[in-house]
Amino acid sequence: MAHIRNIKSWKILCWNVRGINSVNKWDSIRDKIVESGCDIVCLQETKRETFDLQYIKNFYPPAFDAFEFLPSVGASGGLITIWKSAYFEGHLSFHNSFSLSVDFRSLHNNTEWLLANIYGPCTDEGKLSFVDWLKNIAMPEEVDWLLV
Repeated sequence: MAHIRNIKSWKILCWNVRGINSVNKWDSIRDKIVESGCDIVCLQETKRETFDLQYIKNFYPPAFDAFEFLPSVGASGGLITIWKSAYFEGHLSFHNSFSLSVDFRSLHNNTEWLLANIYGPCTDEGKLSFVDWLKNIAMPEEVDWLLV
């Protein structure tokens, strides 16, 4: 008799939206989320300093009700990771000027993993800092880690 594992595949949408402050952009984001059937969304370059659940409801289907974000600096950068709390428990693990990492636990099978949503800077100095940070990450082998 074959052993059947209790496995679930999760879909993650990753998108550099180049700003999230217009109704037209909200409609495009919502349409792409619905079309993709994703469970987690990672957006880069939001160009937004703050988020709350009321604002998120402008562009996310109702099932997406938990999030962490990294504010933009002026009109540059900004990250947000949004997920379905009925599927995942998520907690901010780490952030710096170009990375937002969330520890996830699946409510389906209790698997745990780390999702890092990143946005590399475009200045020469920023690029060097980013590459140096990325090269020096010491992620333990036992940690399941996804970098987007």
